[in-house]
Amino acid sequence: MKLTLRTLAALLGYPSEDLRDHAAELAEALAAEGVLPRAERRRLQPLIDRLATEELLDQQAAYSELFDRSRSLSLHLFEHVHGDSRERGQAMIDLGRQYMESGFYLEASELPDFVPVFLEYASCLPTAEARETLGQPAHVFAALAERLDKRGSDYATVFHALVSLAGVRPDAEAVAQVDENTPAVDPADLDEEWEEAPVSFSAGSVHEMGGPTGVVAKIRAANRPVAKEAGQ
Repeated sequence: MKLTLRTLAALLGYPSEDLRDHAAELAEALAAEGVLPRAERRRLQPLIDRLATEELLDQQAAYSELFDRSRSLSLHLFEHVHGDSRERGQAMIDLGRQYMESGFYLEASELPDFVPVFLEYASCLPTAEARETLGQPAHVFAALAERLDKRGSDYATVFHALVSLAGVRPDAEAVAQVDENTPAVDPADLDEEWEEAPVSFSAGSVHEMGGPTGVVAKIRAANRPVAKEAGQ
């Protein structure tokens, strides 16, 4: 499960030269672990191929148009669960505390509910716990998959894969609630550009992420044993 979740996290990250240069290795990682059904891996291949061949600036523009300029496609989980309500802040604190209690210390400007961060965290858990963790926001993944499908975006395949990995059938009412909670697009936000900072966990944490940059390093790190430091 580690390789697969880290690969999906990488695919949802802001397009970079590292991602473009090593996209083929992501497909190899998915095949090597074999957690995703072959049909799901085939559905992901067009996205991987595009990230490997398309001009980087075009990739980045398309990514920003989807995920930065449209709140309905935000990659922040709690935006779809709590919208702009006061509960969102507390949920963020609780999730950050959950990371820390598990021995994971986030070193990035990203919030803990950013989907790639959440997937990196889940990748460090035992398989059964990882599936349970993925199952909690499965209705959000399902809603995002549906919205991206309507836009004809190949990023939809990542969210379909996450629902498949969770092994649950998202409740229709919960998916409908996501639609109700997601804030409307704020025109004042349309000109904002968010720069995605590299995601890593501290060197003294339970888990080595392979450094602050490098998709391949993160994938390779999945093969290393995970162990907490003595006294933690």
